[in-house]
Amino acid sequence: MQIKPLLPHILISICTIFWAGSISAQNSYPNRTIQTIMPLQAGSGVDILMRPIAQRMSESLGQAITIENIPGGAGLIGAAKIAQSPADGYVLGAFNDSILTMLPNLYKKIDYDPVQSFSPISEVAAITFVLVANPSFPGNTAADLVRIAKEKPGKIDYASGGNGSPQHIGMEIFRQYTGAPIVHIPYRGAAAAVTDVMAGQVPVMISALSVVLPHIRAGKLKVLGVASKTRSPLLPNIPTINESVKGYEFSTWGALLAPKGTPSAVIEKLNESLALVLKDTKLREQLIQQGFEFVPLGPDHLKDMIAQGLARMKKVIKDGGIQPD
Repeated sequence: MQIKPLLPHILISICTIFWAGSISAQNSYPNRTIQTIMPLQAGSGVDILMRPIAQRMSESLGQAITIENIPGGAGLIGAAKIAQSPADGYVLGAFNDSILTMLPNLYKKIDYDPVQSFSPISEVAAITFVLVANPSFPGNTAADLVRIAKEKPGKIDYASGGNGSPQHIGMEIFRQYTGAPIVHIPYRGAAAAVTDVMAGQVPVMISALSVVLPHIRAGKLKVLGVASKTRSPLLPNIPTINESVKGYEFSTWGALLAPKGTPSAVIEKLNESLALVLKDTKLREQLIQQGFEFVPLGPDHLKDMIAQGLARMKKVIKDGGIQPD
């Protein structure tokens, strides 16, 4: 009885089955509703970004895509739920980079690993941040804030959505660059922080432009500087912070990920759908007008961004002595 000659045929058959299964998964996916978990509050920058995109992706894929906001723990609760979900493509995660690069450096123990717990799909967009102040604040530029803070050491507060939030990290980087003795006032969420800056309870904060743009246009907030490398087309007369604080740059990004082990064919199909949707001129213009910049470059690019962000945030958090709430 000759067994060895049969072995190559058996291996070929097994490979064929796996290949056929992969093709079948790609062709049949999705065949039911996709749930997208957002570990952030409704009205956050990523929430504003992802809702219209999810609607267009559902049309592209032929199945509904729901969004469920699971805030809490600055994103830890929702992120853990995504990590523990079935890796079948029917649960996705809409993240900001804070959940993937800042929080893992802030907490000694969390219920997910930013690299090992997820399969990257793609970065969706960069999120422009702006330094804003109550209209009564005497300064009008980032340099003015530095000067006033140094004239009144420990007397100028800034608001954030909580310890380790993007608003906190953005201002901590500003403090490290300038030496301005500004004082952090953490809130339970960015929305509450914005409300108190508008009310004059706290004079300044850094925020996603998409969140504060309506208040800027209504005159309830004034902009001291744009945190991106270049000026925003929505605020062409407002200088970048870098123009007065050399080297400063801060933005965040929104990304789409799936639980680790999600089939590569499913990841590919989701990435293709996202790329197709973001070619829609009307949708792009709608979101650009809210302060987003599009750079959907796929899974490998996102994987590298997470690694680079983890390294950068580790230094910022350590140098700033930032502790959890």
